[in-house]
Amino acid sequence: MKMSVKPKFFYGYIVVLAAFVIMVVVFGTVYTFGVFFKPLSAEFGWTRTVTSGAYSLKVLLGSFLGIIAGRVNDKVGPRLLVTVCGFFLGLGYLLMSQIGAIWHLYLFLGVMVAIGTSGAYVPMVSTIARWFVKQRGFMTGIVVSGIGFGTLIMPPVATCLISAYGWRTAYRILGIIGSVLIILAAQFLRRDPSQVGLLPYGEGEANQGGSNMQGKGFSLQEAIHTRQLWMACAMFFCFGFGLQAIMVHVVPHATDLGISAISAANILAIIGGAGIMGRVMMGSAGDRIGNKMAITICFVLLSAILFWLIAAKEVWTFYLFAAIFGFAYGGAISLQSPTVAELFGLSSHGVILGVTAFGMSLGEAISPLLAGKIFDVAGSYDPAFLICATLSIIAIALAMLLRPPSSKALTENI
Repeated sequence: MKMSVKPKFFYGYIVVLAAFVIMVVVFGTVYTFGVFFKPLSAEFGWTRTVTSGAYSLKVLLGSFLGIIAGRVNDKVGPRLLVTVCGFFLGLGYLLMSQIGAIWHLYLFLGVMVAIGTSGAYVPMVSTIARWFVKQRGFMTGIVVSGIGFGTLIMPPVATCLISAYGWRTAYRILGIIGSVLIILAAQFLRRDPSQVGLLPYGEGEANQGGSNMQGKGFSLQEAIHTRQLWMACAMFFCFGFGLQAIMVHVVPHATDLGISAISAANILAIIGGAGIMGRVMMGSAGDRIGNKMAITICFVLLSAILFWLIAAKEVWTFYLFAAIFGFAYGGAISLQSPTVAELFGLSSHGVILGVTAFGMSLGEAISPLLAGKIFDVAGSYDPAFLICATLSIIAIALAMLLRPPSSKALTENI
């Protein structure tokens, strides 16, 4: 098959748009859980620990399945994979409208929605890494900015739906819309440019700077034997811990302080809006100043603003927190895939990215459950937020120490 380096229209932009839509829908619906949290707890009398546990299971299982999804994406591509996952996501939300016992919550959200989410982050950003050499960070930033758009739009929408129709009908609407949009967008995905007779955008033009960007790259087995993989997993664990503690508990925390439900939902919306800017700007910054410097800046901002949250009491202080937190977390998310590509190359990018994402999700799974338990025992989220800020400082140190494995390390593991 003859390939053209400079086609009149590069199909990779269609892939970017489809992946963006999928990220909007998947993560927009996922991050509505914070606004469903109190209605569920109030109706069934569940503690915050028990309610948080289902979300933690969703995060952990979804990320573990993301490793498998990354391998499937490496081998056969994202179209069928994401179609199946979109079906499970929609079905999970539809069944959430019928729950009547705690095991329903854990099965429908913790398992079925988890299956649905596994087809989003790792397959999408890994696919973009294959389509783009030049502007890889910028295009990844655009795709993962879909998370921010989803977070900006869906929590306020879900809040209005709950207020107007109740939480059960709100879940039905999310399930139908989510499934239809994901399955439609998935039909435009392709694993790599060779499937449509093209070369990656900028192949041979961009100087990526990392020794492993071109050529063979590391297999998963080879990467496991490097300290860089475990450092990256630890770094993203610290990041994920703070991320999901906030996304699940900042709305209940704000309403506990007397802030209205609508204003509290707007905290998530601001996080989403600021996350859009963070993903695009810091993804582009990674192309210019290097992924290591860019992600370190993000972790510094996260550490500072998490300490601020402990003292926040007024609506404006929460909105300021949301703006900086969203920008920093969005930037860090956009830099994960390019960082993995820079460290380990592209030959097994999907599955290696899945492993680092699983490391992140261990933190994401633990923190909502732990924060809920801390609140149930202490009556305050402050100790949980302090833990998040401390782990962000550790992430700064790990980011500063992270360097690509030498070519010798790859040779020794072949």
